[in-house]
Amino acid sequence: MEHKTGLEDFYVIKNNKKLRMGYTTGSCAAGAAKGAAEMLLSGSIIREISLMTPKGILLHLEMHDITMEANSVTCAVRKQAGDDPDTTDGVLVYAKVERISGKRAWIVDGGIGVGRVTKPGLSQKVGEAAINPVPRSMICRALEEAADRYQYEGNLKATIFVPDGEKIAAKTFNPRLGIKGGISILGTSGIVEPMSEKALVDSIRVEMTQHLAQGEKYLLVTPGNYGADYLRAHMDLPFEKNMKCSNYVGETIDMAINMGAKGILFISHIGKFIKVAAGIMNTHSHNADARMETLCAAAIRCGCTLECAREVLDCNTTDEALQVLDSNHILKKTMEEIMRQIQFYLDHHSYHQILLGAVVFSNEYGYLGQTADAGELINKISKGEK
Repeated sequence: MEHKTGLEDFYVIKNNKKLRMGYTTGSCAAGAAKGAAEMLLSGSIIREISLMTPKGILLHLEMHDITMEANSVTCAVRKQAGDDPDTTDGVLVYAKVERISGKRAWIVDGGIGVGRVTKPGLSQKVGEAAINPVPRSMICRALEEAADRYQYEGNLKATIFVPDGEKIAAKTFNPRLGIKGGISILGTSGIVEPMSEKALVDSIRVEMTQHLAQGEKYLLVTPGNYGADYLRAHMDLPFEKNMKCSNYVGETIDMAINMGAKGILFISHIGKFIKVAAGIMNTHSHNADARMETLCAAAIRCGCTLECAREVLDCNTTDEALQVLDSNHILKKTMEEIMRQIQFYLDHHSYHQILLGAVVFSNEYGYLGQTADAGELINKISKGEK
């Protein structure tokens, strides 16, 4: 019989589909800690515990791989991400709970597969385990509930570990954030909502916080891997300072303003930033396209023929459209117009509150152009100006 977690009736609807919710690594860690603590203090094996999440959903979590010793108990909870494409889905998150001498207190640390913070700017100090504040609070509350239940007045220590954590972490933002040796124990609500844009935007915020904490006031941002590769190969700028924004150009600008940054230089493939030239600040294809229409409008402003405009509109990719513009000897002028439009909409979105610019390229043609304020940003970032 399949184990019931308490999430069977919880889902979100996206694109007319029901998507199941899951629970976070923070809930797994707290659940494992609670189960281990109750087994340690009762001396009996417990197969399931109940855990109230910050979201107000009561979980029923199954204990796995139980090891009972004289002064410690270790067990695990298996992560369930529901229908969210989560790299930690199915992983076992362990807690080892042991009695520690001293007055009543709760100690939480990370073991193998839980990352360690090596750079400032995160919610944990350098050297601490990458266990975020809400999961840490959940673990402490779990230990306290177990101690109260069994009238234990001593000290308990929970060590959270994930045997596969270091391997999984290579697929996450952790290496970029300076979190070494494993994954982070995450979650503000205890519950995973499928396909959550909020989770990705939050990860961008975390990375930006760290860069600003290191004194970087002018940020170097690449929407994706193409931008990062171009930056590494073709630009004399500190590659290690770049951060990714995915499709969230507008959100990245908003966060930078709110967090006190002085400027952002975007390094982007034309396929992403052609949309910004139309005022589109979320460049995901599900949100908006208008790539060919924007290129076509710019080419018409620069004097292209009706036949050239039709050819551009019939293209499937921006690289294909660039070939049409190039063969019609209008590529350079069109890109100059596109750069003006990108600068206009970046400044329009920010109300000129910070310095913004972009360098735009394609895989086939390389450098295509840069906006009016990009040169100043390149200079400031090169000099490490603060």
